[in-house]
Amino acid sequence: MTDPKIEVAQSNSFEGYAVPPGRYSARRVRDPKYFATLGIWVLVLLAGMMILALVDNQVTDVPTRYVCPPDCGRPPTGLPVATNPRFTAPGGEFSVSYPAPGAAYTVTTQPNGVIAQWNAGDGGTLRLFSQPAQGRNAKEIAEGLLQDGFPDAQTAYELPNATVGFRSGYGEVADFQPLGAANTNRTRIIVIVAIKNDLALVAAAAGPFREFTPSFGPGPPSPANLQIAQDMGKYVNSFAWRGDPPR
Repeated sequence: MTDPKIEVAQSNSFEGYAVPPGRYSARRVRDPKYFATLGIWVLVLLAGMMILALVDNQVTDVPTRYVCPPDCGRPPTGLPVATNPRFTAPGGEFSVSYPAPGAAYTVTTQPNGVIAQWNAGDGGTLRLFSQPAQGRNAKEIAEGLLQDGFPDAQTAYELPNATVGFRSGYGEVADFQPLGAANTNRTRIIVIVAIKNDLALVAAAAGPFREFTPSFGPGPPSPANLQIAQDMGKYVNSFAWRGDPPR
């Protein structure tokens, strides 16, 4: 291998030599264009890395898009009952889950639904049933049921975004107090109705009025003020008309 150092013959005379004799090291000189080109490539590489990072962030942050229908999702409500017994109307027009008979509930089935009497806590009655709509809307049916069962009941409030079997309907909460009875004997009633195929499905509960507080009730603030209402929601969601997917 050639030594980068150049040997120059020693002599007492410099005659015939371009440089004085002695031991020298070759000096490498870089062309200024080399450094300019290298700097440009470094800048291009950094710019490319920044562009890739920005593109990756934009792709990652793009929200998933759905087309509704068919990808309409599910309402933000509780999950339906899967382990309780299920009532199916004799003609198959609808079905609904209901509380298992036992110590907590005394259950009676009828051709158009179920009556469950709650034997624990404050007590109360839960009804899950159907009736022909006959051209009426959900509000008219709910108010008619209240009038038939509790003629002097006073509406407390309407339920916002009421649903039965994941179908939009109408809900009303009312209070009934017999004439001359003490305020402690007030009965709270909840009626929720939805209609499909001219068949109204109804969930109704009634029992002693008792105000929910941090120490009594579901925990989060609620104006239901009816203890059996805490067990009502999952049965309301389990309603299904003929042809609906399994609940």
